[in-house]
Amino acid sequence: METARIAQVLDDMGTILEIQGENPFRCRAYHNAAQTLKGLPADLTEMIADGSLAGVQGIGETLYSKIVQLATTGQLPAYDKLRAETPPGLLALLRISGIGPKKIKALHDELKIESLADLRAAGEAGKIARLKGFGAKTEANILEGISFVETAGGRILQHHALALVGPILATIRDHPGVIRAEPCGSLRRRAETIGDLDVLFSSREPGPVLDDFVALPQVAKILGHGPTKASVLIPGFKSGQLVQCDVRGVQDDQFAFALHYFTGSKAHNIAVRKRALARGLSLNEYALAGESKSVACDSEADVFKALDLQYIPPELREDSGEIDAAEKGKIPKLVEPADLTGTFHCHSDWSDGEATLEEMAEGARALGLEYLGIADHSRSLAMARGLSIERVHEQWKAIDALNKKFGPGFRLFKGTECDVLADGSLDFPDEVLAGFDYVVASVHSRFKMPRDEMTARIVKAISNPYVTMLGHATGRLLLSRAAYEVDLDAVIDAAAKHDVMIEINASPYRLDLDATHCRRARKKGVTIVVNPDAHSVAGLKDLEYGVGVARRAWCAAGDLFNTAPLSEVESRLERLRNRARVENAEDPRS
Repeated sequence: METARIAQVLDDMGTILEIQGENPFRCRAYHNAAQTLKGLPADLTEMIADGSLAGVQGIGETLYSKIVQLATTGQLPAYDKLRAETPPGLLALLRISGIGPKKIKALHDELKIESLADLRAAGEAGKIARLKGFGAKTEANILEGISFVETAGGRILQHHALALVGPILATIRDHPGVIRAEPCGSLRRRAETIGDLDVLFSSREPGPVLDDFVALPQVAKILGHGPTKASVLIPGFKSGQLVQCDVRGVQDDQFAFALHYFTGSKAHNIAVRKRALARGLSLNEYALAGESKSVACDSEADVFKALDLQYIPPELREDSGEIDAAEKGKIPKLVEPADLTGTFHCHSDWSDGEATLEEMAEGARALGLEYLGIADHSRSLAMARGLSIERVHEQWKAIDALNKKFGPGFRLFKGTECDVLADGSLDFPDEVLAGFDYVVASVHSRFKMPRDEMTARIVKAISNPYVTMLGHATGRLLLSRAAYEVDLDAVIDAAAKHDVMIEINASPYRLDLDATHCRRARKKGVTIVVNPDAHSVAGLKDLEYGVGVARRAWCAAGDLFNTAPLSEVESRLERLRNRARVENAEDPRS
């Protein structure tokens, strides 16, 4: 079982134990262990093998044995028993604001509530209000929360969140009473998906700013409106969807502390507060202070400096080693969108793209890129107008003609997004693959294969010497389609062995490879490449979302292939092609 899934199992166990009324310290131990696993500095399997996991703080002997059992067998009878004892609908109640495990336990014990439907029925019948510790107001809030979960409870994609918060942020910044304003929360940390939108501003008088905010035309409903905070619902991108947006106002001398606090993550904030306490200081969302003085901080950099830490970019604030690195001055200079010199996984109207080869090239040049790779689909993907071998040769001629027209300042590379077939073979024969400048191997079918078979399928494809990059490694579509079952650590090992790059597919609907596995891949020596999977000129701009993933994975510019200048890119691709030809010639099967 992979690390992320093990962490989720432990988190679920802690929550179920809370619902059952178990000792709070035991429940918290499961939650803390889950958080620790998410931030492990190395592959879990390796840490078990070399014994280093046993020394990780927060993982005691009992939890260690459970983690090892899950990692090695994929099973944990204790977890299965807890799940069997707990009606599955109870966990769904946690999605309602204001309802935690203790309230769920009371609702279940007193009213036999086991689902959202049960909860709605009890609320509409007035039964919740009669429970001790609830009351009529709580009952009304619960009913409203159920409606919210049904229409607005889902998360939204990062680019949708940016699009929603952008106009609000611009309006707040333009307000005459506002000194400065920034987005906060998981959006500022560039998380893959976003729950609520958070905006922070500073002002001498926050009240009038909030009065104007709740009067904005996009506000569908006001959830709360006070002197320093307002919460509203605004329409999302799905039909009937509403998204919560919280806006907070502070005095300007509080802004740096509030920005750090409301950016999170929770685990990062706890770690930083502990560091402050160890230095005789107290850090909260409004101040950093000792017994006799307050420490003035105009920026977040000042907050970190006051705690003897290098500045930690928001994308790294997940309590995954950033505090220790900042203490040692080892936070890398993270890659920026401007560092990219080109990209490879892009489509034209030769397959399922919207734009011509020349339009895609001109779009790349307008973004300041030195090169662009066109990787139209291979022949088996008929639904995407995959190219036959004859059309491949025609496209090569068209690319040659364009390169002659562009001259030495820009280059179109000849690529293919070649289907990985069910048995791990590739959709084009080697003699055709040898003619491309690079090959992106991707899975587009048979997503329901068993984990071992899918892993073997991808590993076999990676072992083909003509494969340059692995495309969208898990096949997921965020909030739409789950990743297929695959052992990504085994895939990463194979990529390292065969010198195959792994892409961060920058489409905001994919963001695949994720930051956790991207970081692991880099530690194994795998080269990362950010590709937009662009099917239009506008799609090239999705590169920025891939850069966000790379930043969350601690990548500097030098960690990515497509930050190198054109001459270096040409040299490496040529070296890989020559190596492939040699290996293919030496293969007795060829």
